Amino acid sequence: MANEKDIFERLRNGETIPSNDPHGYKLREASYATKKLLVQMNNSADPAEIRTILSQITNSEIDESVAVFTPLYINYGKHTQIGRNVFINFDCTFLDLGGITIEDNVQIAPKVNLLSEGHPVSPEERQSLMVGPIHIKKNAWIGANATILPGVTIGENAVVASGAVVTKDVPDNTIVGGIPAKMIKSIE
Repeated sequence: MANEKDIFERLRNGETIPSNDPHGYKLREASYATKKLLVQMNNSADPAEIRTILSQITNSEIDESVAVFTPLYINYGKHTQIGRNVFINFDCTFLDLGGITIEDNVQIAPKVNLLSEGHPVSPEERQSLMVGPIHIKKNAWIGANATILPGVTIGENAVVASGAVVTKDVPDNTIVGGIPAKMIKSIE
C-alpha cells in the first residue's frame, strides 16, 4: 500500500497526498521543526551562521559562495538543493515539499516565491496536497516578486521578469514576463 512509504518520499515521487492521509500530521510537525531553525536563521546577521543554519534546514551543505539575505521562509527544507554562487535576496518563500533545485550562479531577487506545492481545483479534493518539482538551471535570474509554480523548470541563462507568474517551463536563454508568464525575447 502506498501509505506505508514515508510521506516525504511519496511527495518527492510526485504523489498527491489526500487530506485524510494517516501520515499527514508529519508534514505539519516537520514544518514546525523547520520554523524553529528559521527563527534562528532569520534573526542572524552573520553570513556564515545563516549558511550553517540553512544547511541544517536543507540537510545538505550550503557552499560558502552562497549569500542569503534574510528573512527567508521555507516550510520543510529537506527537499531544497542549492548550488554554488547562489544569491537569495530578502523575503523569499520556498514551499519545497515537491522539491526545489537551484543550480550554480542563480540570482533570486526579493520577494520571490518558489511554490512546488498546490491543491486540486475540485472543491471535494481541495484539501489534498499536489506537488511538482521546481528546477532553476545555471545562471538564471528570477526578478523581484516573481512566483514560480509547481512543476516548472527555468532554463539556463533565463530571466524571469519582476512580478511574473510562471506556470510553464522557460527555455534556456529566454526572458519571460507577465501573468501568466510569456516569452518576451531571446537572449543572444
